[in-house]
Amino acid sequence: MTKSIAFSEYGSVDVLQLQDTPPPEPGPGQVRIAVRASGVNSLDTKIRSGVMRQAFPVTLPHIPGTEAAGVIDALGEGVTGLTTGEPVFGPTLTGSYAQQALLSAELATIIPDPLGFEQAAALTVAAETSYRTLELLALRPGETLLIHAAAGGVGSIGGQIAIARGITVIGTASEANHDYLRSLGVIPVTYGDGLAERVRAVAPGGIDAVLDASGRGVVGVSVELTGDPDRVVTIADNAGAAEYGVRFSGAAPGATRHVPALEEALALFAAGKLKITIQRAYPLEQAAQAQREIEAGHVTGKIVLTV
Repeated sequence: MTKSIAFSEYGSVDVLQLQDTPPPEPGPGQVRIAVRASGVNSLDTKIRSGVMRQAFPVTLPHIPGTEAAGVIDALGEGVTGLTTGEPVFGPTLTGSYAQQALLSAELATIIPDPLGFEQAAALTVAAETSYRTLELLALRPGETLLIHAAAGGVGSIGGQIAIARGITVIGTASEANHDYLRSLGVIPVTYGDGLAERVRAVAPGGIDAVLDASGRGVVGVSVELTGDPDRVVTIADNAGAAEYGVRFSGAAPGATRHVPALEEALALFAAGKLKITIQRAYPLEQAAQAQREIEAGHVTGKIVLTV
């Protein structure tokens, strides 16, 4: 048997329970990993609460989590180029809040030195989301991007990738995270009332595009700042996207960009141009506390679970 965290009904973090289940068996083209670390994302909390049950339906009981890093302990039929014992990371086919999880062999990426398991587990979703949304916004070098929730997992990785592409990045965050954003090369502004004026003060040339990773009612002011709903993408506010006519972007099965996204992120990491920040690592058994911290907001970088 293998241990995992699952919920059998929608609700608060209290529905998350430790359980014993048979280990998942890799099918053709799949590998199984002994999980060492799993990323915790805002989407995990929204799926668990039930607010995303229409967009992301799940079968109960459900093991949360979509990204993990670990060591290959079983190979499915037809897998070549990978061997048991190799450290890999990537998007999971089964819930990642577990001692074991399945990955597509095609998307299992070898963990390079000196990237650790926790950093690798924190990178998959943030890198793919950043790559996907920057692709949608089609920014050119010299343009200016505003990121809401710039100190979080997606915001901090996306900001650094954009800067490496020659884009000026302004980021909203609480005052406590301003020095952190400056360390990444991001120009910080405080969110809240008067945001538009504060952004214009640091970007007199205007804002060319906006990435909303906060979901805290900022789509309207983002359209105001860009003057064009086509120049705004949100990954966290479906209702705001519908109200203001902007694009809501979520990862879609079969339309993955994980390979080029991780290639770009790992190249920047190797060059010393990408910082992967782990705010806190919780043991698997404390998954509820990890999700509680995500829901409280003001996370700097990523929260991960360790196994």
